[in-house]
Amino acid sequence: MAATNGGNIAVLIDGDNVSPRVIVGLMAEIANYGTASVRRIYGDWTRPNMNGWKACLLSHSITPMQQFAYTTGKNATDGAMIIDAMDLLYTGRFSSFCIVSSDSDFTRLAARIREQGVTVYGFGERKTNNAFIAACDKFVYFDVLPMSAVEVDALPLHAPVRGELQTSPARLPHPIAPPAIAALERSGPRPIDEAALDALRKAIVASMDEGDNCADLANVGHYLRRLSPDLNARNYGYTRLKDFVEATGIVDVKLQTFDGKPPVALVRLKGQAAPKRSFDQME
Repeated sequence: MAATNGGNIAVLIDGDNVSPRVIVGLMAEIANYGTASVRRIYGDWTRPNMNGWKACLLSHSITPMQQFAYTTGKNATDGAMIIDAMDLLYTGRFSSFCIVSSDSDFTRLAARIREQGVTVYGFGERKTNNAFIAACDKFVYFDVLPMSAVEVDALPLHAPVRGELQTSPARLPHPIAPPAIAALERSGPRPIDEAALDALRKAIVASMDEGDNCADLANVGHYLRRLSPDLNARNYGYTRLKDFVEATGIVDVKLQTFDGKPPVALVRLKGQAAPKRSFDQME
């Protein structure tokens, strides 16, 4: 049963493997896709490694989900997230899921959600396994999101044992400011690798109508996402697809108006020529 609510999103965060510094940029990015009506973060909240998250739960309306670590070496958090995701999926209320983790254990979950006709947005580090990335409709790397500039003090190496003398209070993270007042830092554009250039060439050629020498930029963007979910402008430090393709240096971009409608961005590989809808004749 595919979801019918066009902008309803379920956000599930793997608290064991995600830093709280990403939360400001993460929630701002998710807001571009719809309304995050469910916001949950999973982990063992009795452990000190989760302390960094406690300061920002209320300011971002995120519900903490407790999952005890029953056995060393086994990740019970993953299982809890997967079970909840399937429960939410079968309500039919959501058009999209955001899975926030670099863990490849969520690969099958992402694929299963997509089988149901629901969009999957993945968020994680660049070390994320390609299988998980490919299972998502779109994948965004953490390092292209704005990060909270608030420094987090070092946490104690271990939680105090009952009866142990504590000479000084454990240092907790400074609260992370809510989105409206948080100081943000953003990394600059990243080098565009040969794989991205090859994919862009393929996308432009595949998106052309027969006899044309140019393609609609929007169609090129859709084709790029089908080639690889992480092949998007944001992951290279650009906010717009137009800026990204222009930065490659292998295409020409022009705006063209058809029948008085809003202008459409058309792209052509440099040095390419063809008759029909001539790119060179555009004003």
